[in-house]
Amino acid sequence: MKTVKIPVSQLSPGMIVADNVYTFSNQLIIQAGTQLSDKIITRLKFYSVDMVHIRVEDNTLEPLPIAPLVKELYLEKLKGSHEFLQFNQTLLKSVDKLKTAMQSIIDGSTKIDMCSLYEDVNSIITSSRNGLHVFDMLHCMRDYDDVTYIHSINVALICNVLGTWSHFTDKDLETVTLCGLFHDIGKMTIPEEIMKKPSKLTAEEYITMKEHTVHGYNVLSPLDINIHIKMAAMMHHERCDGSGYPLGLQGKQIDKFAKIVMIADVYDAMTSARVYRGPLCPFEVISVFEDEGLTKYEPKYIMTFLDHIMQLYLNCTVRLNDGTVGKIILMHRDSLSRPVIRVNDDFIDLEANHELYITAIL
Repeated sequence: MKTVKIPVSQLSPGMIVADNVYTFSNQLIIQAGTQLSDKIITRLKFYSVDMVHIRVEDNTLEPLPIAPLVKELYLEKLKGSHEFLQFNQTLLKSVDKLKTAMQSIIDGSTKIDMCSLYEDVNSIITSSRNGLHVFDMLHCMRDYDDVTYIHSINVALICNVLGTWSHFTDKDLETVTLCGLFHDIGKMTIPEEIMKKPSKLTAEEYITMKEHTVHGYNVLSPLDINIHIKMAAMMHHERCDGSGYPLGLQGKQIDKFAKIVMIADVYDAMTSARVYRGPLCPFEVISVFEDEGLTKYEPKYIMTFLDHIMQLYLNCTVRLNDGTVGKIILMHRDSLSRPVIRVNDDFIDLEANHELYITAIL
């Protein structure tokens, strides 16, 4: 028995992990000897693990070839529509204003028109048919690789939608939207060579990257703005089980609005392109939320998020890992990532066929 190092994109269920796998923060996520499953592979992608040592038989001479990343087409039919072009144009205008505002804050300005910035985001929301329609529009933009500005607008939009689903007041909706808008401002203080590095960060670089949370709080601190916006900048990488950073806070110690931002941040980051990977299929992210959501995130918010997302993907056409294409006709409330798929006159229940899983929404 020997080991080979292969990219996560080439992993498949049944493979055996040869060595312990750790996150950037040195947290053990997979033990040596573990047999890979779909959920475990998704977990590796979630933590941006790029390579894993796998056990192979001694007569296996070469590792699997490295296949190029394949960018899946998602909601392509919407991209040429007038409503998407208008959505895209409005969003990009908001990005330009956000860039100017963030740079002013970094340069030391203490007078920022938060109301105007909120109105820009709110205008995008009000021009959409409903919250689920906003998600449709966002998923048409997943090939943009903008690690701060477009991501910040996206997170603000998702925060607004999740806040609406959670029955927030108008005042709280404005607050949570601005929390999403400025949650990553600290990344503007991180060296560009780290922010845009196309490969795995070193331990030292990862420590520097994690400092964006504290930097974000520090640059927002002099501003006469809602304290929750400052708290969200510092706490959006905290987790309710204490596994987050920078302070390792738990449950009630974490700001209410930061708990919304952390869900929006993870969902958008995972389903968007990054310099080191293409966008992940939303069902992979849903699988992670189902697996870890009730411990790492506020249960009432993550359950509200998943309940509404379920409606978004019903009747969508999807492709499975074996190439089968079909339509989602039924979502299991207790297993949203494994719905029932109709293929012509046949039905495939992914909950009963664990060797199959969704790889793309078409």
